[in-house]
Amino acid sequence: MRQRAMWSAVLVVGLALAGCGSASDSGKATSSDSKLVVWDWKSGEAFAKSYLDKAKADFKKKHPDVTVEFVAQPFDQYYTLLGAAIQAGKGPDVMLFNGGGQIRDRVDALVPITDYVAEDKQRLAGWEAFTKDGKVYAGPVTLQGYPIYYNKEVYRKAGLDPATPAATWDKFVADCAAIAKAGAKCFALGNKEGVGIQFWISSLGSTTLTPQEYDAWIAGKRDWNSANVKRLFQTWKEAGDKKMNSDGANSTAMFNDSFAYFQSGKAAHVMGLMSDVGHWKDFNEFLTPEQLGVMKAPVVTAGTTPSMPYDGGIGYAVAKWTKDPKVAADLVRSLTSADALKAFYADAGAIAADTTIDVSQGGPAVSTIVGELKSGKPALHVALSSKTIDLMGRLSQQLLSGSITVDEVVKQLAASDQAG
Repeated sequence: MRQRAMWSAVLVVGLALAGCGSASDSGKATSSDSKLVVWDWKSGEAFAKSYLDKAKADFKKKHPDVTVEFVAQPFDQYYTLLGAAIQAGKGPDVMLFNGGGQIRDRVDALVPITDYVAEDKQRLAGWEAFTKDGKVYAGPVTLQGYPIYYNKEVYRKAGLDPATPAATWDKFVADCAAIAKAGAKCFALGNKEGVGIQFWISSLGSTTLTPQEYDAWIAGKRDWNSANVKRLFQTWKEAGDKKMNSDGANSTAMFNDSFAYFQSGKAAHVMGLMSDVGHWKDFNEFLTPEQLGVMKAPVVTAGTTPSMPYDGGIGYAVAKWTKDPKVAADLVRSLTSADALKAFYADAGAIAADTTIDVSQGGPAVSTIVGELKSGKPALHVALSSKTIDLMGRLSQQLLSGSITVDEVVKQLAASDQAG
């Protein structure tokens, strides 16, 4: 999700659809009987080249006469472009999605690929994030989790033991005060896009909600009036009120300004990712593997057990207007093939959906992350609709600015969630 310059939405939508070449006005593929068009926001990145080369080679073995064209779209306009394509009933044959609400809200435009990917179900993890009503709509490429990274050197300067980060919220707040006295911020936070709150509730979810509340949340039976649900948003507000965050969080882009702030050593912690940006490999460009720590979330509610949240991160899906869904699904399978995912891990540092990949040479942080996957739970925000997530982002900004209360936040989120 590397940040790109903003484009005019109207202009970009027109250009994207005009240049797609994969469907006619009737929605049938017409550019050529032997061409598939893919939309994503990864193929333009240098670190994705070897991954795509492996995927293309695998697909060519199965369909030597089919040409594949990747069209990299700007991420900040991606779902606007995709929405326009869906409304027009034409566009790419294969498209990339984030797991969760972004794909579940659009399954009417997709082909269920459950039967096509049956052979891959045991090798890959993260399917649930791309599943709705028991049907699989995309093949998972990465696993996406929300580790809390910390800078061990900042800990040492603050007189803290980097080997034993705080296990409770109260101790964590106290440690943050010591970090502030040493001249650093506790958190590097970027919430300009309203994304920071997603990481926050998912990172702290397992140590704030009871196991029963957590499971009910994931199952869609969310009690927004629960004291523990409110506590998730209260800790967010508390961190802002106590100036634990980097200055100007609401005007700071998460991608990649907040991560750069952490890498510079100005903040002790960041709620990052385990995919190919804002993650361990990115941070190792500036922090040595020995400096970079991964900690469990501090316990907010007594009796809870920390669990690093993760789901399927990104995955490729098949458009319902594609001419031959089986051929398009074969391309999805190539994009999630073992050799392709090994290359994506090696070059991008992404934790791939293929959990058989050896990560032992990646350093302590990545080994810790992968070791937590067996006990990991789905991320709280991934279970929400895209509409509710967008609302939560706006409300999180108001909470940080002090213009809204936690009670009003959960009231609005409850109404949005119930409306679907």
